Amino acid sequence: MTLNLVRRIVTACLYIPILVIILHEGGIYYLILVELLIGVGTYEYYRIMETKGTRPRKTLGIGGAVILGFGVYFQNPLWAFTLFTLVLFVAMVSELFRRDLDRAIFHIAGTIFGILYVGWLGSHLLLLRELPRVLGTEYSEGTGYALLPYVLTWAFDTTAYFAGIGFGRRKLLARISPEKSVEGVVYGTLSVLVMAFVARAWFARYLTIGDCIGLGVLVSAFATIGDLIESLIKRDANLKDSAKTIPGHGGVLDRFDSLLLTAPITYYYLRFFVLR
Repeated sequence: MTLNLVRRIVTACLYIPILVIILHEGGIYYLILVELLIGVGTYEYYRIMETKGTRPRKTLGIGGAVILGFGVYFQNPLWAFTLFTLVLFVAMVSELFRRDLDRAIFHIAGTIFGILYVGWLGSHLLLLRELPRVLGTEYSEGTGYALLPYVLTWAFDTTAYFAGIGFGRRKLLARISPEKSVEGVVYGTLSVLVMAFVARAWFARYLTIGDCIGLGVLVSAFATIGDLIESLIKRDANLKDSAKTIPGHGGVLDRFDSLLLTAPITYYYLRFFVLR
């Protein structure tokens, strides 16, 4: 067992219980946690962009990403979208006053994409926890909604990681992520299907057997895509990790890249097919 793997396990054992406690409590505590992840994740993304010569407006972009989370939590889309629109305007107009106009389109696009990639997608973690306020049900039920993408995604990531080490033979997309294997994805998908049924028996009784299968397959697919997208971004910047924020795991983006896609897919699946 390598030292890095030991760090990964120890870090997970320390942080996961804290996450579950805060998620269960919800409210302002979970808001602060998610906003912290969004803020740090957006900062990491902008640092990656800077290695490519792009100069995003970091303070503006991080603020815009965090604003989306506040809009979700306080259920005030008018103010959230108004402020978000203002951020977009400022991001574009501010480029008019740079001394060096070279690569202006990349600076604008880098700033805005960071807000959408981390801020908008990440805010779905809050949308899931705050669902009971929309549905008019007990607030405690939000724990079962918000916990689902974490459990399924990390089941996939963990199983795919170890299965890839033990059984990986065929590369999934070697030019983007040399360590990802077809076998890892297959075993990861199987683990998600099993975990979906465990979740159904444990805390997600709102899921049917069909939901466990359908959502399990979707989460597996989007967890893979989310991981590959972040790998693509890092490979383009010639980086192994987005940062060194989490011992053994790299940065926030490295740990939550899959969740940036699986949280939205879980939210919309529940809204369209389960909690209609």
